[in-house]
Amino acid sequence: MRQSRQYQSPYAALFWSSVLPGFGQFYNKDYFVGAVLIVLEFFINLNSNLNLSLIGDIQLAHQAIDYRWALFYPSLYGYGIWQKFNAAKANNDKMLGNDAGQRTYLSGFFLGLVLGMDFGLFWHDSSFITHFRSIRLLDFPVFNGLTLGLMVGILGHIMENMFYRKHKAAHSN
Repeated sequence: MRQSRQYQSPYAALFWSSVLPGFGQFYNKDYFVGAVLIVLEFFINLNSNLNLSLIGDIQLAHQAIDYRWALFYPSLYGYGIWQKFNAAKANNDKMLGNDAGQRTYLSGFFLGLVLGMDFGLFWHDSSFITHFRSIRLLDFPVFNGLTLGLMVGILGHIMENMFYRKHKAAHSN
């Protein structure tokens, strides 16, 4: 007997994946991918010492972080959120009998988020940031990565929507 599909909230999956890569997959019963993402997150986090940047000591954070490992983290984080959000949307479309094709959502945002977070980690100790006391919080690699990631992510989302509208208009004529 065929099991019926259950509704999967894409926004709950997005939220849980934002908490920790893999949690959104567990929320939607995708246990294998969730376990792989959690194991990778812990492995990358331990090897990069990224959590030391959250304790408040800027000097210790700059000395302790291994950026060769830390630059993998935004990709893992962004992929986990993007994958489960889109998988939940696709599941719900199939459940409702809609064949939405291969449309993915928020790809521009998550690509921008990953690129921005990588550049934020790389540029966190620039002379511009250290010169101005009002933005001193951005000297922490995680905060700088998140701030720059969100800004570039929003720009990526706007660009994706502009491209998608143009592409859709060209094919509807």
